[in-house]
Amino acid sequence: MNETWKPGMPRYEDVHFVDSTKPVWNYSLFTEEDIQNFQQGTHYRLYEIFGSRPATVLGKQGYYFAVWAPNATFIAVKGNFNDWNNESHPLYVRQDNSGIWEGFVPGLAKGEVYKYHIHGYKGRKQDKGDPFAWFWEKRPDTASITWELGFGWNDADWMQNRKQHNSLEAPWSVYEVHLASWMRPDRNDEESYATYEAIKEKLVPYVKEMKFTHVELMPVMEHPFDGSWGYQGTGYFSPTSRFGDPQGFMSLVEAFHQEEIGVILDWVPSHFPYDAHGLFMFDGTHTYEYADMRKGFHPDWNSYIFNYKRGEVKSFLISAARYWFDKYHVDGIRVDAVSSMLKLNYSRTTGQWEPNEYGGDGNIEAIAFIKDMNETIFRDFPDVQTIAEEATDWPGVSKPTFEGGLGFGMKWMMGWMHDTLDYFKMDPVYRKYHQDKFSFSMMYYYDENFMLPLSHDEVVHGKSPMLYKMPGDEWQKFANLRLMYSYMFTHPGGKLLFMGDEFGQTNEWNYQSDLDWHLLQYNAHRMLKKCVSDLNDLLRSEPALYENQFNMYGFEWVDLSHRAESVMVYRRKGKDPEKDVLVVLNMTPVVHNDWKVKVYNKASWKEIFNSDARAYWGTGDVYNPDIQSYTLDEEENLYELNLHLPPLAAIVLR
Repeated sequence: MNETWKPGMPRYEDVHFVDSTKPVWNYSLFTEEDIQNFQQGTHYRLYEIFGSRPATVLGKQGYYFAVWAPNATFIAVKGNFNDWNNESHPLYVRQDNSGIWEGFVPGLAKGEVYKYHIHGYKGRKQDKGDPFAWFWEKRPDTASITWELGFGWNDADWMQNRKQHNSLEAPWSVYEVHLASWMRPDRNDEESYATYEAIKEKLVPYVKEMKFTHVELMPVMEHPFDGSWGYQGTGYFSPTSRFGDPQGFMSLVEAFHQEEIGVILDWVPSHFPYDAHGLFMFDGTHTYEYADMRKGFHPDWNSYIFNYKRGEVKSFLISAARYWFDKYHVDGIRVDAVSSMLKLNYSRTTGQWEPNEYGGDGNIEAIAFIKDMNETIFRDFPDVQTIAEEATDWPGVSKPTFEGGLGFGMKWMMGWMHDTLDYFKMDPVYRKYHQDKFSFSMMYYYDENFMLPLSHDEVVHGKSPMLYKMPGDEWQKFANLRLMYSYMFTHPGGKLLFMGDEFGQTNEWNYQSDLDWHLLQYNAHRMLKKCVSDLNDLLRSEPALYENQFNMYGFEWVDLSHRAESVMVYRRKGKDPEKDVLVVLNMTPVVHNDWKVKVYNKASWKEIFNSDARAYWGTGDVYNPDIQSYTLDEEENLYELNLHLPPLAAIVLR
C-alpha cells in the first residue's frame, strides 16, 4: 500500500488513536474505475482489493479490510485481537453509494481470526465470514483468517509449456479425486485428514505411476459440511483448511506440475448454502442471491442461487474463477451444475418459475455470466480449459461465444455415460439387441467437445461400485470392466475416471472413510490397476487416439454388421495416416478365432494392446502375435485381416 498522502486520506496528525494498538481510519484501495467496473459486473480482480490484506499505512503495519454490504448500517471487524468486541473496530462506508465498507487496523498480523459484525436491514445483527477471505478456520469453527499469498513457485517449465498439455489436441485422461477420502491417516476416523504435504507425497507419485495426464479435485474451496463433498461452499477464495494453509495447497499444485500433471478444480457458481456465517442474507437482505425465490432457491440442494443479474455478484463470481488460475496456477475448472444455471424451470413445475422477458425458460443473465466468465478465462489464460457439467441438449456449450456458444472448452458427455453403463450392465447374451445404444454416441458426438465421465456420481447412493455394475461371475466382472475401460480410452474425447475405479473398488464411495487399498493384495485388483495404467500409456503414446479427438476426421466405424456376435470395430485416425489404430471389441465371452476384418490402405498391422492379457488377470490364451493380411482389392487398397478375438475383450492394432 502506498504511504504517500493522497486527497481523502487522513494525515498522520489527523489519526485518532483509541490506544496504541487500535487506530482506525478511513483509507481506500478503490479507484472510481474499480467502483464502476464492480457495479457493472466487469471487475474480474476483486481479490486484489476486497477482503483482508496486509498493508502499511503512515508507517503502521496492519491489515486493511473491505467488504460489500449495501444495506448495512454498521460494520465492525471483530476477533481475538479485540476480544470479539462488536463495536471497537468499525469500518467506514464509502460515500459513493457503492455499498463498500472499509478500514485499516494497525498492529494486526498474519493468522488473526476475524469476522464482520453487521447491522443489517431492519436492524438485523449478525456475524459473517469474509466473502473474499484467503484462509478460513477449520470447521466447525467459521471465522476467516488474515493471511498472505506469497509463494516461491517452482513450476516455470510447466507454466511455459502447458499449452501443449492442455490443448484440445493433447491426450486428456483425468483422475477425479476427493482429497479427504482418497487416503486417510485413519480410515475409520472421519476427522482424520492428511495434510497437503502428506497428500503431495502419496497422491502425486500415484497419479504419475498411473500415467493420468490431469487430476481433477472435487471442490477444495472452503465448505462447512463434509457431507456436501465441497459442493456447498462458503470460501470462494480459500482452499479448505482441513489439510493445511493456502501455501500447502500451492505446494500440491506445484508438485503435480513438476511431474507434468495438470490440475483441474471443481468450481460451483450455481448455488451456495444458508450457513449463518456465509453469503446468505449477507447484510440482512438478499445480497448475493435472487430475492425472488422462484429464481433464488434451489429445490434440489436446499441452497440459494446467485443473482447473476447483479453486477457486483457477477464481478464476484468471475473474480473467484479467475483467482484460482492467477494465484494457484491451476490448469482448468470444471463448472458444476451448469444445467441448473441455464434453465429457469430446472427442477421446477408449472407455477414454480416465471418465464424470461422473451417468454422462454433460459436464465438470460446466467447465460451472459457464463459467456463472460469463459471469455475472461480464455483471454487471460489461453493455455487452460473450462469444462461444463451440463446434462441437457443445450446447444453450443463448448462452442466459442463468437459462434453463439457458451464458450466452454469441453463438456461432460452424460449421454455417453448413461448409455455405456446401461449397455455393460446387460448380460452379454442380450447385448446383440442393444447395439444401437452402444453406437449412438457417435451420432451426436461432433455437437460438442466431449469429455467421457465415469465420475463420483456413478458410485454412490445405491448405484454400486463400478465393478459390481458388471454382469457375470468374478472373472467376467473384471473382464467386462477392462473391456469397458478399453472402449472408453479408445473412444474420441477426454476421459475421466473416479478414484478407486482404476483398481475395482468393491464398496460404494464413502466420503467418511477412504478407498479399499487393501484390495491391491489380490491379483484381480492389482492387475486391473495395471490395465488402466497401460491404457493411459496407450492413450499418451498413440497420436491417433487424441490428435483429432474433437473432429470428424478422428473416428471411423469399420464394422457394425455383426450384431449377433456383438463384435464391433472402429478406426481412430490422427494427423499421420501411418499411425492409425484399429479397435476391435468382443462384447461376449465367446472366443472368435479367424475373425475377418476388412480395412483400407494398410496391409500390415500389429497388436499393441489386449485387455485379456495375463498381466491384466485375463486368460492370455487368445492373442495376435502375427496378423495375417490378404489383399481383396489392390486398386482400392482393401485388405482383409485374420484375427483372433479373446472373450469379453478389446484388442488394439497399429
